Amino acid sequence: MLENRIKYRHLQCFLEVARQGSVGRAADVLALTQPAVSKKLKELEEMLDVRLMERSKKGVELTQFGEVFLRYAGASVAALREGTNSIAQAQQRGQTQLTIGVLPTVATSVLPRAVQRFRQGGVDATLKLVSGPNKLLLSQLRVGELDLVVGRLAEPELMSGLSFQHLYSERVAFVVRPGHPLLRSRPLDLKDISAYTVLYPPKDSIIAASVERFLLAQGIGALPDRIETISDAFGKEYIRQTDAVWIISRGVVAREIATGEFTELALDTKETLGQVGLTTRADTLPSPALQLFMNAVRDSSGSADRTANHSISKTV
Repeated sequence: MLENRIKYRHLQCFLEVARQGSVGRAADVLALTQPAVSKKLKELEEMLDVRLMERSKKGVELTQFGEVFLRYAGASVAALREGTNSIAQAQQRGQTQLTIGVLPTVATSVLPRAVQRFRQGGVDATLKLVSGPNKLLLSQLRVGELDLVVGRLAEPELMSGLSFQHLYSERVAFVVRPGHPLLRSRPLDLKDISAYTVLYPPKDSIIAASVERFLLAQGIGALPDRIETISDAFGKEYIRQTDAVWIISRGVVAREIATGEFTELALDTKETLGQVGLTTRADTLPSPALQLFMNAVRDSSGSADRTANHSISKTV
Protein backbone atom coordinates (compact mmCIF):
# COMPACT_ATOMS: atom_id res chain seq x y z
CA MET A 1 0.00 0.00 0.00
CA LEU A 2 1.11 3.55 -0.75
CA GLU A 3 1.03 4.73 2.86
CA ASN A 4 3.36 1.89 3.85
CA ARG A 5 6.02 3.21 1.45
CA ILE A 6 5.98 6.77 2.80
CA LYS A 7 8.49 7.12 5.62
CA TYR A 8 8.86 9.67 8.40
CA ARG A 9 11.91 11.18 6.67
CA HIS A 10 9.83 11.88 3.54
CA LEU A 11 7.32 13.85 5.59
CA GLN A 12 10.01 15.58 7.63
CA CYS A 13 11.81 16.82 4.51
CA PHE A 14 8.60 17.92 2.84
CA LEU A 15 7.39 19.86 5.90
CA GLU A 16 10.72 21.58 6.48
CA VAL A 17 11.10 22.65 2.85
CA ALA A 18 7.50 23.96 2.92
CA ARG A 19 8.27 25.90 6.10
CA GLN A 20 11.61 27.32 4.96
CA GLY A 21 10.66 27.89 1.32
CA SER A 22 14.11 26.60 0.39
CA VAL A 23 15.75 23.18 0.00
CA GLY A 24 19.07 24.60 1.18
CA ARG A 25 17.73 26.09 4.40
CA ALA A 26 15.69 22.95 5.09
CA ALA A 27 18.84 20.83 4.64
CA ASP A 28 20.68 23.00 7.17
CA VAL A 29 17.89 22.64 9.73
CA LEU A 30 17.68 18.87 9.22
CA ALA A 31 21.48 18.44 9.18
CA LEU A 32 21.27 16.76 5.76
CA THR A 33 22.79 17.52 2.38
CA GLN A 34 20.71 19.33 -0.25
CA PRO A 35 20.84 16.29 -2.59
CA ALA A 36 19.51 14.07 0.21
CA VAL A 37 16.56 16.39 0.83
CA SER A 38 15.86 16.71 -2.90
CA LYS A 39 15.96 12.92 -3.25
CA LYS A 40 13.36 12.46 -0.51
CA LEU A 41 11.07 15.04 -2.11
CA LYS A 42 11.42 13.35 -5.49
CA GLU A 43 10.65 9.93 -3.99
CA LEU A 44 7.57 11.35 -2.26
CA GLU A 45 6.30 12.95 -5.47
CA GLU A 46 6.88 9.71 -7.39
CA MET A 47 4.92 7.73 -4.79
CA LEU A 48 2.04 10.22 -4.89
CA ASP A 49 2.34 10.69 -8.66
CA VAL A 50 1.90 14.49 -8.37
CA ARG A 51 4.10 17.57 -8.20
CA LEU A 52 4.12 18.87 -4.63
CA MET A 53 6.53 21.77 -5.12
CA GLU A 54 7.80 24.08 -7.83
CA ARG A 55 11.11 25.90 -7.78
CA SER A 56 11.26 29.56 -8.77
CA LYS A 57 13.52 32.57 -8.32
CA LYS A 58 11.76 33.23 -5.00
CA GLY A 59 12.56 29.73 -3.74
CA VAL A 60 10.31 26.68 -3.44
CA GLU A 61 6.54 27.09 -3.58
CA LEU A 62 3.81 24.53 -2.94
CA THR A 63 1.54 23.43 -5.77
CA GLN A 64 -2.18 23.02 -5.12
CA PHE A 65 -1.50 19.34 -4.43
CA GLY A 66 1.29 20.37 -2.07
CA GLU A 67 -1.07 22.65 -0.15
CA VAL A 68 -3.53 19.78 0.33
CA PHE A 69 -0.83 17.31 1.34
CA LEU A 70 0.73 19.83 3.77
CA ARG A 71 -2.30 19.78 6.05
CA TYR A 72 -2.40 16.01 6.35
CA ALA A 73 1.37 15.54 6.51
CA GLY A 74 1.52 18.08 9.32
CA ALA A 75 -1.27 16.34 11.20
CA SER A 76 0.47 12.97 10.80
CA VAL A 77 3.79 14.24 12.13
CA ALA A 78 2.02 16.07 14.95
CA ALA A 79 0.22 12.87 15.95
CA LEU A 80 3.50 10.95 15.90
CA ARG A 81 5.14 13.60 18.09
CA GLU A 82 2.26 13.41 20.54
CA GLY A 83 2.56 9.64 20.69
CA THR A 84 6.29 9.68 21.38
CA ASN A 85 5.90 12.53 23.88
CA SER A 86 3.21 10.61 25.76
CA ILE A 87 5.58 7.64 26.13
CA ALA A 88 8.38 9.91 27.32
CA GLN A 89 6.06 11.61 29.78
CA ALA A 90 4.86 8.29 31.13
CA GLN A 91 8.47 7.24 31.70
CA GLN A 92 9.05 10.50 33.58
CA ARG A 93 6.28 9.66 36.04
CA GLY A 94 3.76 12.20 34.94
CA GLN A 95 6.04 15.14 34.16
CA THR A 96 4.54 17.06 31.22
CA GLN A 97 5.96 19.82 29.04
CA LEU A 98 3.74 22.39 27.34
CA THR A 99 5.31 24.45 24.58
CA ILE A 100 3.41 27.71 24.04
CA GLY A 101 3.89 30.19 21.20
CA VAL A 102 3.52 33.74 22.51
CA LEU A 103 3.02 36.91 20.47
CA PRO A 104 4.16 40.29 21.91
CA THR A 105 0.58 41.52 22.32
CA VAL A 106 0.02 39.05 25.19
CA ALA A 107 3.57 38.54 26.45
CA THR A 108 3.30 41.35 29.01
CA SER A 109 -0.46 41.82 29.34
CA VAL A 110 -1.86 38.30 29.76
CA LEU A 111 0.79 35.59 30.01
CA PRO A 112 2.44 36.52 33.34
CA ARG A 113 -0.91 36.33 35.16
CA ALA A 114 -1.92 33.19 33.25
CA VAL A 115 1.30 31.40 34.14
CA GLN A 116 0.86 32.32 37.82
CA ARG A 117 -2.71 30.98 37.80
CA PHE A 118 -1.64 27.79 36.08
CA ARG A 119 1.24 27.10 38.47
CA GLN A 120 -0.96 27.82 41.49
CA GLY A 121 -3.19 24.99 40.31
CA GLY A 122 -0.48 22.47 41.15
CA VAL A 123 -0.27 20.92 37.67
CA ASP A 124 2.86 18.81 37.24
CA ALA A 125 3.99 20.44 33.99
CA THR A 126 6.97 22.37 32.68
CA LEU A 127 6.15 25.41 30.55
CA LYS A 128 8.27 26.41 27.57
CA LEU A 129 7.34 29.82 26.11
CA VAL A 130 8.45 30.53 22.53
CA SER A 131 8.21 33.88 20.73
CA GLY A 132 8.65 34.72 17.06
CA PRO A 133 6.83 35.90 13.94
CA ASN A 134 3.23 34.72 13.80
CA LYS A 135 3.69 32.80 10.55
CA LEU A 136 6.57 30.81 12.04
CA LEU A 137 4.69 30.04 15.25
CA LEU A 138 1.65 28.80 13.34
CA SER A 139 3.80 26.54 11.16
CA GLN A 140 5.38 25.07 14.29
CA LEU A 141 1.94 24.59 15.83
CA ARG A 142 0.70 22.82 12.70
CA VAL A 143 3.41 20.15 12.89
CA GLY A 144 3.20 19.66 16.65
CA GLU A 145 6.30 21.57 17.75
CA LEU A 146 3.99 23.91 19.69
CA ASP A 147 0.90 22.98 21.68
CA LEU A 148 -0.77 26.40 21.55
CA VAL A 149 -0.29 29.91 20.16
CA VAL A 150 -1.63 32.87 22.15
CA GLY A 151 -2.09 36.13 20.25
CA ARG A 152 -3.96 37.83 17.44
CA LEU A 153 -6.03 35.92 14.89
CA ALA A 154 -3.98 35.35 11.74
CA GLU A 155 -5.04 35.95 8.15
CA PRO A 156 -7.39 33.23 6.78
CA GLU A 157 -4.75 31.70 4.50
CA LEU A 158 -2.57 30.92 7.54
CA MET A 159 -5.36 29.23 9.52
CA SER A 160 -5.73 26.05 7.47
CA GLY A 161 -5.97 23.10 9.86
CA LEU A 162 -6.08 25.36 12.91
CA SER A 163 -8.82 26.40 15.33
CA PHE A 164 -9.16 29.83 17.01
CA GLN A 165 -10.96 30.68 20.27
CA HIS A 166 -11.65 34.39 20.80
CA LEU A 167 -10.69 36.06 24.10
CA TYR A 168 -10.96 39.79 23.43
CA SER A 169 -10.40 42.41 20.73
CA GLU A 170 -7.51 44.85 20.64
CA ARG A 171 -6.63 47.88 18.56
CA VAL A 172 -3.36 49.40 17.40
CA ALA A 173 -1.92 52.40 19.26
CA PHE A 174 0.41 55.23 18.21
CA VAL A 175 2.65 55.92 21.21
CA VAL A 176 5.34 58.49 22.01
CA ARG A 177 7.35 59.65 25.01
CA PRO A 178 5.77 62.18 27.39
CA GLY A 179 6.43 65.74 26.24
CA HIS A 180 6.64 64.76 22.58
CA PRO A 181 6.06 67.74 20.21
CA LEU A 182 3.04 66.01 18.62
CA LEU A 183 1.21 66.16 21.95
CA ARG A 184 1.02 69.93 21.62
CA SER A 185 -0.82 69.73 18.27
CA ARG A 186 -4.53 70.49 18.64
CA PRO A 187 -6.17 68.97 16.77
CA LEU A 188 -3.62 66.34 15.89
CA ASP A 189 -3.11 65.73 12.17
CA LEU A 190 -1.95 62.13 11.65
CA LYS A 191 0.09 63.22 8.63
CA ASP A 192 2.39 65.06 11.04
CA ILE A 193 3.98 61.75 12.07
CA SER A 194 5.81 61.83 8.73
CA ALA A 195 8.18 64.41 10.25
CA TYR A 196 9.45 61.83 12.75
CA THR A 197 11.00 58.39 12.76
CA VAL A 198 8.21 55.82 12.87
CA LEU A 199 8.65 52.33 14.33
CA TYR A 200 6.53 50.25 11.96
CA PRO A 201 5.38 46.60 11.96
CA PRO A 202 7.21 44.45 9.37
CA LYS A 203 5.20 42.99 6.49
CA ASP A 204 5.16 39.52 8.04
CA SER A 205 3.85 40.80 11.39
CA ILE A 206 0.24 40.16 12.31
CA ILE A 207 -0.82 43.83 12.51
CA ALA A 208 0.96 45.01 9.35
CA ALA A 209 -2.06 44.74 7.03
CA SER A 210 -4.46 46.58 9.35
CA VAL A 211 -1.91 49.35 9.98
CA GLU A 212 -1.30 49.82 6.27
CA ARG A 213 -5.03 50.00 5.53
CA PHE A 214 -5.54 52.51 8.35
CA LEU A 215 -2.75 54.81 7.13
CA LEU A 216 -3.90 54.62 3.50
CA ALA A 217 -7.43 55.56 4.60
CA GLN A 218 -5.92 58.63 6.27
CA GLY A 219 -4.10 59.60 3.06
CA ILE A 220 -0.67 58.48 4.25
CA GLY A 221 1.45 56.45 1.87
CA ALA A 222 5.08 55.45 2.36
CA LEU A 223 6.61 57.01 5.46
CA PRO A 224 9.98 58.66 4.67
CA ASP A 225 11.76 57.59 7.88
CA ARG A 226 10.65 54.30 9.32
CA ILE A 227 12.22 51.40 11.16
CA GLU A 228 10.54 48.02 10.80
CA THR A 229 10.79 45.93 13.97
CA ILE A 230 8.95 43.28 15.97
CA SER A 231 11.19 43.77 19.01
CA ASP A 232 9.16 45.23 21.85
CA ALA A 233 12.35 45.61 23.94
CA PHE A 234 13.95 47.78 21.25
CA GLY A 235 10.74 49.71 20.65
CA LYS A 236 10.28 50.62 24.29
CA GLU A 237 13.85 51.77 24.76
CA TYR A 238 13.93 53.72 21.47
CA ILE A 239 10.73 55.56 22.39
CA ARG A 240 12.20 56.50 25.76
CA GLN A 241 15.29 58.02 24.14
CA THR A 242 13.93 59.70 20.97
CA ASP A 243 10.99 61.53 19.39
CA ALA A 244 10.04 58.46 17.37
CA VAL A 245 6.41 57.36 17.00
CA TRP A 246 5.70 53.67 17.62
CA ILE A 247 2.80 51.90 15.88
CA ILE A 248 2.13 48.83 17.98
CA SER A 249 -0.62 46.59 19.39
CA ARG A 250 -1.90 48.39 22.46
CA GLY A 251 -1.47 45.37 24.71
CA VAL A 252 2.30 45.53 24.26
CA VAL A 253 2.47 49.02 25.84
CA ALA A 254 -0.70 49.11 27.96
CA ARG A 255 1.25 49.11 31.23
CA GLU A 256 3.57 51.93 30.13
CA ILE A 257 0.57 53.98 28.99
CA ALA A 258 -1.20 53.39 32.32
CA THR A 259 1.85 54.49 34.34
CA GLY A 260 2.49 57.54 32.16
CA GLU A 261 5.84 56.30 30.86
CA PHE A 262 4.42 56.47 27.32
CA THR A 263 1.62 58.59 25.92
CA GLU A 264 -0.88 57.46 23.31
CA LEU A 265 -1.62 59.90 20.51
CA ALA A 266 -5.26 60.96 20.46
CA LEU A 267 -6.30 59.04 17.35
CA ASP A 268 -9.40 56.99 16.59
CA THR A 269 -7.90 53.61 15.67
CA LYS A 270 -10.96 51.40 16.13
CA GLU A 271 -10.62 50.36 12.46
CA THR A 272 -7.51 48.40 13.50
CA LEU A 273 -9.37 46.20 15.99
CA GLY A 274 -8.23 42.60 15.84
CA GLN A 275 -9.22 39.46 17.73
CA VAL A 276 -6.86 38.07 20.35
CA GLY A 277 -7.25 34.47 21.40
CA LEU A 278 -6.06 30.87 21.51
CA THR A 279 -4.99 28.98 18.38
CA THR A 280 -4.75 25.19 18.45
CA ARG A 281 -4.65 22.39 15.91
CA ALA A 282 -8.12 21.51 14.67
CA ASP A 283 -7.36 17.80 14.39
CA THR A 284 -6.40 17.13 18.02
CA LEU A 285 -7.99 17.59 21.42
CA PRO A 286 -6.01 19.52 24.07
CA SER A 287 -4.43 17.38 26.78
CA PRO A 288 -5.75 17.91 30.31
CA ALA A 289 -2.69 19.99 31.19
CA LEU A 290 -3.07 22.15 28.09
CA GLN A 291 -6.77 22.61 28.77
CA LEU A 292 -5.96 23.86 32.26
CA PHE A 293 -3.42 26.30 30.86
CA MET A 294 -5.95 27.57 28.31
CA ASN A 295 -8.43 28.09 31.14
CA ALA A 296 -5.81 30.10 33.02
CA VAL A 297 -5.30 32.31 29.96
CA ARG A 298 -9.07 32.86 29.66
CA ASP A 299 -9.32 33.78 33.33
CA SER A 300 -6.40 36.22 32.98
CA SER A 301 -7.64 37.94 29.85
CA GLY A 302 -10.37 39.95 31.59
CA SER A 303 -8.16 42.87 32.61
CA ALA A 304 -6.43 42.81 29.23
CA ASP A 305 -9.85 43.17 27.60
CA ARG A 306 -10.50 46.27 29.71
CA THR A 307 -7.14 47.90 28.86
CA ALA A 308 -6.82 46.86 25.21
CA ASN A 309 -9.37 49.40 24.03
CA HIS A 310 -9.35 51.88 26.92
CA SER A 311 -10.37 55.36 25.87
CA ILE A 312 -7.45 57.62 25.02
CA SER A 313 -6.72 60.04 27.85
CA LYS A 314 -6.56 63.75 27.14
CA THR A 315 -3.09 64.92 26.24
CA VAL A 316 -1.59 68.14 27.49
